[in-house]
Amino acid sequence: MSDRNWEAELAKIDKQLASVSDEQLLAERNMPPVGKGASGVTRSPVMDARMATQGGAKSAAAPSAPPAAAPRVDAGGAWKSWLKVAIAVAAAAGLMYWPWPARCGLPLVGFTAATGGVALLGLWSAVGTWRHRLGLAHLASVVVTVWGLVLGAREVLPRVGYAVPTIERAGQWSCDGLPALPQVSPPNAPAGTVPGAATTPPGPSADQVTGPASAQARDQSPA
Repeated sequence: MSDRNWEAELAKIDKQLASVSDEQLLAERNMPPVGKGASGVTRSPVMDARMATQGGAKSAAAPSAPPAAAPRVDAGGAWKSWLKVAIAVAAAAGLMYWPWPARCGLPLVGFTAATGGVALLGLWSAVGTWRHRLGLAHLASVVVTVWGLVLGAREVLPRVGYAVPTIERAGQWSCDGLPALPQVSPPNAPAGTVPGAATTPPGPSADQVTGPASAQARDQSPA
């Protein structure tokens, strides 16, 4: 039997374990099992606890790394986003004052292309407003996009067979054989008049033509 004093060795181990905190002891469960290190020396739980204590002291003494800088937001890009929104809103309002009758032919094609351009302008401004977190401007951009798509669909769908054609929006793109729009008479026109027909003023009466003398002689003549 060995002459080694195990009671003294156990007392040393208890003293070393008492100097280690509970958190470090719990961390020992996640460490690899006891074995030989890179130098070939067998490691004991006490040595592992001591190494963990020394490593925690070194990490506490090391200076903490500076926090990562927050991403910068381009303050000058906000007014550019608002400018894009203003252009998109102006283009959308211009569709309400389209100067040519967009019923058929080239004016219809031009108006449909303009509605698509307005929708693209809305998307273009929506990207910038989303990037700069401009809530009101982004909402306006979305409204412009929807407005352009609705006006374009109103003209395209009847002509491709996905909506019921009307007399204002027929089921064709060309003007060949397209019926004329009915003319609406003005509200102050007398009943029975045809819109566009020339009206002749009433002529003078017989008394106005013959004069007052003829009217007096006619009244004095015997019956």
